[in-house]
Amino acid sequence: MIPRVPEAGPQRVLGALRHRNYRLFLTGQIVSTIGTWMQSVAMPWLALELTGSALLVGLVLAAQFLPVLIGGPLGGVVADRYRKRNVLLATQALFMVPSFALFVVSATGHAQYWMVVVAAFVTGTINLFDVPARQAFVIEMVGRRDLMNAIALNSSVFNASAVIGPAVAGLVIAALGVPICFLANSLSYLS
Repeated sequence: MIPRVPEAGPQRVLGALRHRNYRLFLTGQIVSTIGTWMQSVAMPWLALELTGSALLVGLVLAAQFLPVLIGGPLGGVVADRYRKRNVLLATQALFMVPSFALFVVSATGHAQYWMVVVAAFVTGTINLFDVPARQAFVIEMVGRRDLMNAIALNSSVFNASAVIGPAVAGLVIAALGVPICFLANSLSYLS
């Protein structure tokens, strides 16, 4: 039996936005995702400034995505086993640590390459738990009826942030320097 899909009327087009908690979540998601993309530009940039090596820049990116590649199923287990809201509150708080640490060491001129690699790995490890919990949490906020709309909005936010975040990072790096990107990302998790 094929499930009936609700018709797209004026009240259904942005149905997920009818839910107050989802509106708050989406607003925070916009700010946080732009900050994350800013840091995704700033970390390799800092690695390049410190080493001048393209290979070592690539290793920073590998360190960031290796935890998700290897431990992906573990993140799903945690999202299924624990309250998603609590997991997300923990991951958002934890995301601030490597961002703020990179801000401090880069702003004071004490940054070393290994610190960037460790921060990238820690960020990737936190992401391992954040992404599945975030994706599974959406249905709890909007229900089945507005789920497809919420997924579309989340995808739109992610894709728009992937354009806006690096562009803002480039402007910030040119005008104020790399450390401000880390500070901006750290503060974005407060939203």
